[in-house]
Amino acid sequence: MPDVPPGNAPGPDKVLDLDKAVHLSSTGDVWLFRGRTMADRAIQVATNSPVNHVGMAVVIDDLPPLMWHAELGRSLTDLWSGSRHRGVQLHDLRDAVLVWANRYGQRAWLRQLDQPVTREMEDALLRTIARLDGTPFPSTTQLASRWLLGRVPQVRYRLHAAGGEPGAGQEPGAGQEPDGLEPAGLETAYCAEVLAVTYQAMGLLPGRRRPQWYDAGRFWSGDDLRLSGGFSLGGEIPVSVPATEGPAGRRLAGRGAASRGPASRGPARLRAAALRAVSRRR
Repeated sequence: MPDVPPGNAPGPDKVLDLDKAVHLSSTGDVWLFRGRTMADRAIQVATNSPVNHVGMAVVIDDLPPLMWHAELGRSLTDLWSGSRHRGVQLHDLRDAVLVWANRYGQRAWLRQLDQPVTREMEDALLRTIARLDGTPFPSTTQLASRWLLGRVPQVRYRLHAAGGEPGAGQEPGAGQEPDGLEPAGLETAYCAEVLAVTYQAMGLLPGRRRPQWYDAGRFWSGDDLRLSGGFSLGGEIPVSVPATEGPAGRRLAGRGAASRGPASRGPARLRAAALRAVSRRR
């Protein structure tokens, strides 16, 4: 865990350097990005949003800080599969921010959860990563149609574990997902959709909205996103990213730990953690 408790980081008027922001990141914290290309502007205008990309920090046990998101590029190795591909990916957090800032020309902000997530929520996160990693990014037409479809109300829930549905007015908690989100139900996924599915699986978001209802701007503080379980997100903290530094391509090692063994151990360690999460669920 960071040495500064969640929610006690510098306010939005203070800029954090990248290394400090990565060090302060905890599981569930949100990273937001805003670019200036025509494609970035088109997304911002279409969604009436100040940002065009969103990802989530994953900081579990002795693993380094990671970013869970979906993107069109394949600039970095996906640390779950050990390969480079487009779509839903798990990256070294610092390297991912460097790519988005320097290669894609994006500004970055960090929003922190006000309290740590539970072990049960981490388990739900790992199961979601195992299920969604590698899901392709949608085409432009698919992206628009999925976003519009998400505006149709949905109020029914389904529990993945045996036990049926919550009662009227209840929200799904960690390990529960909205009705219709079967493991193979997402043939494609964009960044905000991945975050929404993950937050819902962790019990951080109510399931009354389809994941497609969310866009990156929903996770910006101006949208007043209401989380479940007594959680909330702090304000945006601007992050200063080195202008000339590229991804270090570091092997998967713990915080401050020296690299031990080939990079292929990274995906193996992540899968082992996911298997432990599945076994704890039984």
